[in-house]
Amino acid sequence: MTSESLPLEYGVFLDWIEAGSSVLDLGCGDGKLLSLLVREKKVKAQGIEIDEQAIYRCVAKGLSVFHQDIDNGLSEYANKSFDYVILNQSFQQVKKPDIVLTEALRVSEKVIISFPNFAHYRARVQIFFNGRTPITSSLPYEWHDTPNLHFLSILDFVEYCEKRNITIETSSFVGRNRSVKIFPNLLALTGVFLISKK
Repeated sequence: MTSESLPLEYGVFLDWIEAGSSVLDLGCGDGKLLSLLVREKKVKAQGIEIDEQAIYRCVAKGLSVFHQDIDNGLSEYANKSFDYVILNQSFQQVKKPDIVLTEALRVSEKVIISFPNFAHYRARVQIFFNGRTPITSSLPYEWHDTPNLHFLSILDFVEYCEKRNITIETSSFVGRNRSVKIFPNLLALTGVFLISKK
């Protein structure tokens, strides 16, 4: 797997997660990020995924992944049982984001969330001029086949955290091929946040 084939935000995960940490990836998909973290950071990795075919691909990579719907909570995990919980491009796909995030912050002190920014300027332009649901590189689906249930912006997530007494430890914003330093709500395709409970 070459660095060119990896999403830019994976570099953020590699920067933020300490070597040898225990990591739970909620909605881990085919395990690409978990495999990278195991290889590069020697993490103790575990994943949860609802899609059985994705689980088979994870197992083929040697990953420990369980079949579960994270909308139903994480009751089988003790408080603070992981160093990090990851929600990589899965937070906007869950039915019950409040429950999922509360549970993630219960089983770990640190949660890393990445999601597509619905307020990116290309999405805004498409809505304004076309009057249709936008399709961008971070939101590549049509309205009828998208896995996304919640369309949030970077500012929406910041406000969400403020209202729930969640601390944003750090954040990073990703454009098409680069990091975004200014006007992230307008220019970033993806927001990545490291959060903890106050």
